[in-house]
Formats: sequence, C-alpha cells, structure tokens
Amino acid sequence: MLLLLVSVALFVAMAASMATLGGRVLDRRRAQTAADAAALAALAGGRVAAAAIAQRHDAVLVSFRDDGDRVTVSVRVGSFGATAAATDGP
Repeated sequence: MLLLLVSVALFVAMAASMATLGGRVLDRRRAQTAADAAALAALAGGRVAAAAIAQRHDAVLVSFRDDGDRVTVSVRVGSFGATAAATDGP
C-alpha cells in the first residue's frame, strides 16, 4: 500500500513539473512570435503598430529602435523576453 501511495505521489509531482515546464516553453515561444510580428508591423506602422501587435499576442513592448530601414523591438510575455529585427531594405 505504501508503495502505491509513493508511486501516486511521484506521478503527481512529475505531472505538475511537466505542466510548469510546458507553460514556460509556451511563454518563451509566444514571446518570440510576438517580437517577430511586432518587428514586421513596425516597418509599416512604427512604434504604435509594434505595440498593438505585441498586445494582441499578450505581450508588452519593452523597447523599440528605428534605424531608418531596420527596426528592432523587444517584448516580454510573463517572465520571458524576446528581441526581433526586421528590415525593408535589400
């Protein structure tokens, strides 16, 4: 009986840690997707467009830099941040 209880407790602990890890992986992926989309949107609409797209992805625009033909943005989703750049030049 004790072996069964220990097995169940270990299974529950593993399931909880896998769920936590899965959520962290998803947040990291969502942060990168939001950064990519925000950088592309910024080419046409500037900082306002980048912030709007980031918000649609449940992210916050942390930084924005426009170097003429290249835009670099950083966003944050939960505890994860991501940076992306886009250019309309050759």
